[in-house]
Amino acid sequence: MGLRALPDDGRETGRHDLPGPGAGGRRELGRARRGPRGTVARRWRAVPDRRGRVPAQIARKGGGNVTVEEVSVDGFERVVIDRGPAGEARSIIAVHDTRLGPALGGVRMRPYPNESDAVSECLALARAMTVKAAAAGLDLGGGWSIIPADTAEKTPERLLSHGRAIATFDGRFIPVNDVGTDQADLREIGKVTSPVCAQDDPSPWTALGVAAGIKACAEFSGRADLKGARIGVQGAGHVGSALVRLLIREGADVTVSDVDEDRAVSLAAETGAMAVDPDTLPTSELDVFAPCALGGVVTPDVVPALRCRIIAGGANNVLATPELADELRKRRIIYAPDFCVNSGGVIFLQSQLRGLSEETARDQVQGVGTTISELLAHAETNRVTTSQAANDLAQNRLDAA
Repeated sequence: MGLRALPDDGRETGRHDLPGPGAGGRRELGRARRGPRGTVARRWRAVPDRRGRVPAQIARKGGGNVTVEEVSVDGFERVVIDRGPAGEARSIIAVHDTRLGPALGGVRMRPYPNESDAVSECLALARAMTVKAAAAGLDLGGGWSIIPADTAEKTPERLLSHGRAIATFDGRFIPVNDVGTDQADLREIGKVTSPVCAQDDPSPWTALGVAAGIKACAEFSGRADLKGARIGVQGAGHVGSALVRLLIREGADVTVSDVDEDRAVSLAAETGAMAVDPDTLPTSELDVFAPCALGGVVTPDVVPALRCRIIAGGANNVLATPELADELRKRRIIYAPDFCVNSGGVIFLQSQLRGLSEETARDQVQGVGTTISELLAHAETNRVTTSQAANDLAQNRLDAA
């Protein structure tokens, strides 16, 4: 039982076994057709075994075919692009590492200047998720997916198409909501693939972990608590808004920014925070800069202009390049590695998958603070960056798997 490739006219071809895990046994592929840019694309469908059974996820497609272009990327288990009739990339899915368990990863929907940028971000996010899960001590791997389009173009069919592409991973990729998607979108995707994490929004739990990490950084810098701490939160989305509310309760002096000015102003009016220009927030005089929107905001140009003591937020891939961690260390700016400090949402999702209580999940997410404290101490003692300390922790666990 496996998957069989179809030529363009829909006829079955000869088949060959491919190594690798699958939901129902071996994975089979027939003659490939050339896709865009000379890469190989294959059209998959379920192939019954001798008893007429097919992998459950593929069978749920209702007999429809999905075209996925296999992309070879060093260090990744599998990367595919789901292409539309005109060869356009409808979605990109990358699974980086599943040694610890199935890959958990977001479904991000936003426009990109070109396909290459979308693929690059998908790979970076998938790789970061592997490290995040490993560093957090979870039995999950890392993956990610991107629908490179504006949310105004979101339709049920587009989400179902993405779900069918996910289904070809035979359960090795578990999607969750991310920028541009919500629980309703995941439920739509879940009509054609399983499992999906579509129950509760993990964003508040990500924010809870970030708040715990910020407290740990503040304590490491000599503060007893967050009362009066000047904290700038970049992004008033799901995670950013939840974090603002938590920090206000701690007595912090919070400023917030968002590319959607009205959203930032509305959140400020609700919470008592102050809305500011998003272009000026990163270099404002702050105790803590908390990026909670898109990544790459700490760039070589921004670092010399930073006037904060701590960087800790919910965004992924905060540093534009890994080398910037050393620049921050030289400037004595405490950096909580994003893949550790924003792991609360992933910790919560694993607790859901395991059927744990909300109280247990809360205790585990609060443990992000302990992890950050240990990383800061390790980095100081060994005179390495916090990023290096976190990567060492994750790699040791992956190597032991």
